[in-house]
Amino acid sequence: MYPASLFSGIGGFDLAAEWAGWTNAFNCEIDPFCRRVLQYHFPDAKQYTDIRATDFSLWAGRVDVLTGGFPCQPFSVAGKRRGTEDERHLWPEMLRAIREISPRWVVGENVRGILSWNDGMVFEQVCADLEAEGYEVQPFVLPACGVGAPHRRDRVWFVAHRTNAGSETVREGADGLLSGRTVADTDGERRPELHAAAKSGETNERDYAGGYEIPHWERFPTESPVCGGDDGFSARLDGITVPRWRAESIKAYGNAIVPQVACRIFKAIDECERCY
Repeated sequence: MYPASLFSGIGGFDLAAEWAGWTNAFNCEIDPFCRRVLQYHFPDAKQYTDIRATDFSLWAGRVDVLTGGFPCQPFSVAGKRRGTEDERHLWPEMLRAIREISPRWVVGENVRGILSWNDGMVFEQVCADLEAEGYEVQPFVLPACGVGAPHRRDRVWFVAHRTNAGSETVREGADGLLSGRTVADTDGERRPELHAAAKSGETNERDYAGGYEIPHWERFPTESPVCGGDDGFSARLDGITVPRWRAESIKAYGNAIVPQVACRIFKAIDECERCY
């Protein structure tokens, strides 16, 4: 599989792709600190900065899985929740990239607050926009604790497959993303609140993918989530954090996805692809 990432941050999706044995084509991130992290750990990927000023049409038909944790600040309960009036509401830009690239799969991520903002208007809009572009969409609410993390961190994940790309349904092979548990309502209704969350504290056997050992949480809360191994990222990403960048590190980790969750989604995509 040939993936690429938008709103890449410090590379949560990129790291998960590496664990899955995939080669990332490009990343796109506006923050200078995050771009430096991406360049250090993913030097072979093409790097873009501002999604609003980038033409992705040269990647048309060349990307299998396009990912993006489009900015959550407009919908997060921790912010002002200005929604579509917030200049950081960049889902329309991600949709433009999807139109230009036409990937087989799209994996989007946002905070749970997107479900409640304006009675779920933007949540429904994301699903409707993807369907209008020819994708079958299945949203999930997946928590970090579902992959053994010592914190909940519920996130909404949009998994979409292009309907003319050789499959009949995105739901086939998607149930049980978290250790065999059912995480989607199979009647097709968009009811993320019905999705079962894995119980906190349960851990699984270590996974190996792409030649790498996927980190698990073992010492929480005895180590800082910024300088220790409890953030879900490899210790390699901690290595280039220096004191003068500490504030940038905290912000970057706070905005990051949990790559172990993304890796489970990628494994489900692989299973679907093998069935076709």
